[in-house]
Amino acid sequence: MVLFRRTIPLVIAFCVGAAFTVQHYVPGSFSQRMLTESNTWNIIVLSFSIVLGLSSLLHIHLGKIRRLAPGWGFSVLLITALVTTVLLGFILGKDEGTPVAWIYIYMNVPLSGTMFSILAFFIASAAYKAFRARTLEATVLLVAASTVMLGNVPVGNLIHRYIPVIGDWIYSNPNMAAQRGIMLGLSLALVATSLRIIFGIERAYLGGGE
Repeated sequence: MVLFRRTIPLVIAFCVGAAFTVQHYVPGSFSQRMLTESNTWNIIVLSFSIVLGLSSLLHIHLGKIRRLAPGWGFSVLLITALVTTVLLGFILGKDEGTPVAWIYIYMNVPLSGTMFSILAFFIASAAYKAFRARTLEATVLLVAASTVMLGNVPVGNLIHRYIPVIGDWIYSNPNMAAQRGIMLGLSLALVATSLRIIFGIERAYLGGGE
């Protein structure tokens, strides 16, 4: 059992990780064919992942309905919408003018916009807490953020013609430098995590921490 649950997945992870590391740094026709073939396999794996995700979704929500757990009505609504959309897609297609296209344009898009609109209130609340000028760092953050925001609206130019210029400079220089530092840190973390997975140090994807 340990062989199939631990050893073989670790060997596969090491072989695939090492192969694609070599493929990335050793260009050539073989590397290109390998990349093309792997993209095809990625589509296949993604298809099975969708099936797995749907089965897990149905298992969880059908269980909530059977137990009449709190919020089981939302589970009924979710499964009904899922089954209805899938059936309509299979029977009538998903081209323009079909019910699936109508559901996407007039239900999914507005609901997505609503969710992002709600996030705006959380962002405003977090900004209010962060912009309290209690320390020097908070004061610098408050001044820089206010300048950039004023520089991107017409009222900033009315207050002073240099505000948009200063806002653009803050956005293009200190902000860009900070973003590059963050991206470098994320890249190093990604490399370290990849090496830990390839060499079998990180095994959380196997379902355990050992």
